Amino acid sequence: MARRKPDALPHIVLNIETKRPIELGDFVSAFSSIASQYEKFVRSDYPELAGDAKIYVREVRAGSIEADLIPWAMQGLSAVVNVIEQIQIVEKFVRNYGAVLGKYLDGAKEPEATRSDLKDFMGSVVAIANDPNGHATLKAVVFEDGKKKVRAALSFDTSQAREAQRQIEDQKLQLESSSTTADHRRVLMTFKQSNVKDSVMGKRTGERVVIEDISSRDLPLIYASELAEQRIKHEVREADDNVYKKGFIVDVNVQLSGGRPAGYRVTNLHQVIDLPE
Repeated sequence: MARRKPDALPHIVLNIETKRPIELGDFVSAFSSIASQYEKFVRSDYPELAGDAKIYVREVRAGSIEADLIPWAMQGLSAVVNVIEQIQIVEKFVRNYGAVLGKYLDGAKEPEATRSDLKDFMGSVVAIANDPNGHATLKAVVFEDGKKKVRAALSFDTSQAREAQRQIEDQKLQLESSSTTADHRRVLMTFKQSNVKDSVMGKRTGERVVIEDISSRDLPLIYASELAEQRIKHEVREADDNVYKKGFIVDVNVQLSGGRPAGYRVTNLHQVIDLPE
């Protein structure tokens, strides 16, 4: 299949209109948040493309800030993923993201949202929320018979963005209060199976660990704290010593199935120790 020109590929358009200049951190967050959610979406719905779940900024136009976000431009995926599937992926992402973020914009919440999701949602609305008269639009743009068409769109203004901020902050506080209480404190956890890849907060990681004080069986690991995940992942990815020769002193909540332990939610990491030979 011949590669299509980048300006004819299905893509995502982010438009930000503000009355005042945008603080740099808010500007960056608007893009990085969408990129983060897109990567999660692809890993979940199109796992065969997970290794290439990246978005590139092709062009930022003058006037109001309008940027073309291209999922296919750099990896050559336009020659691998057919045009119909490209359209489906771009359209489905914008529809799904619009449906979830729309709950917060309308004064509600997404009960399944993780801490990292909430961080992304906040990043998507903060530039508009901090402006007295802002407006943002996210569109899935495709080309059919040589004509540019919008297949899905999300739009919100300052008042909606500020409502979303309130809902997101409230849910973050709820999550913090629910995760600070651990079933078991300062227990020794060891790895039976590790994974260097990033994890989705609150979801099973594919990693398996043993906590002898609770069960002799190795069980799935679930991160319930971004800080604990960062510190543990550092040991998995970058530490000089073998992670299987280390012990992790952690606080955990135990997930049960049929009254038996079925998974460990790590809420805090106190210490990393070397295990005896």
